[in-house]
Amino acid sequence: MALPSHLPQARNPDPLSVPSLSWGILGPGWIAQRFVTSVREHTGQHIHAVGDINLASARQFGERFGIPKAYGSSQELVADKDIDVVYISTPHHTHFPCALQAINAGKHVLIEKPLALNASEVAQLRDLARSKKVFMMEAMWTWYLPKYDVLRQLLAERVIGEIHSVIADHGEHFGPEHRIMRADMAGGPLLDLGSYPVALATKILGPALQVLASGQPSPAGVNGQASIILRHAHDHQSSLHTTLFSHTPGSATLAGTEGFIFIEGMFYTPGPFHVYNNQREVISYQEPRASYDQLYHEAVHLAFCVAAGLTESPLRPLDDSLVTMQTIDEVRRQLGIVFDQERVSVR
Repeated sequence: MALPSHLPQARNPDPLSVPSLSWGILGPGWIAQRFVTSVREHTGQHIHAVGDINLASARQFGERFGIPKAYGSSQELVADKDIDVVYISTPHHTHFPCALQAINAGKHVLIEKPLALNASEVAQLRDLARSKKVFMMEAMWTWYLPKYDVLRQLLAERVIGEIHSVIADHGEHFGPEHRIMRADMAGGPLLDLGSYPVALATKILGPALQVLASGQPSPAGVNGQASIILRHAHDHQSSLHTTLFSHTPGSATLAGTEGFIFIEGMFYTPGPFHVYNNQREVISYQEPRASYDQLYHEAVHLAFCVAAGLTESPLRPLDDSLVTMQTIDEVRRQLGIVFDQERVSVR
């Protein structure tokens, strides 16, 4: 198969063409700093308030970023009538209760991945958001990047034919002080790092019909790494890996009958990819590795969807988030990983 003479253009909306919503930031941590910086630099969205369990921390964040209001609890923030959407970037184990509060308060919600700790919680959030008719979206920023819109178009055009396998990995090294090492905060790589390759594989090849997992614990008492093989419809297969023991290339390969796409690491971020046919001819997508500068695309996409009257994203539907979590649940079951909060809930 001949390669296209040029790659398609991304179809992302102009960041200034969507309505300006009023945002509340819940959890002023590392990723929230980067999200707010990106949104303020590139969009017309308005950051109205910030909330944290520590009022002093919220005020400090607000002063740093020029945010008018600061609250010392999630309850106070979601009760603010001037907030349209709540961005939840609290620790993983608090996503679920914070999202429940925001949805019940009638707010749209953008929730940092993962939406919750397990598939049961994700399904509860999905059903509640649908019943309340509010917009809910997982902030897995990959799916809203221009790079991934170009990839979507190439796959729709079957440039590499029928995709029969996906290979993806995501590993990073963390010191013992990092929250990912803490069992009381749902630590381990699966929710943080592993969700990206699992989401990619299940988006491209569909839900897993069979899951095979092998893992290794870390000295901190959380899972340290996991290797995952998924069997999908038509006996297509994905081979995935995640670890917190070391940095890895973080690349991904989509292999088809007419060629393959190699996405350079870290595959889930802005950066280049290369399309090869079976004659090893190549056409490449090039862009700077802009780190977190492009986080604003998820905020723009949310505002675009809300303006269109949607209650979930067509790019990352809630059922896609649920499939990702169902797969991770099965990996955890096979590896014997139970989060502290799940043990409490069983009693």
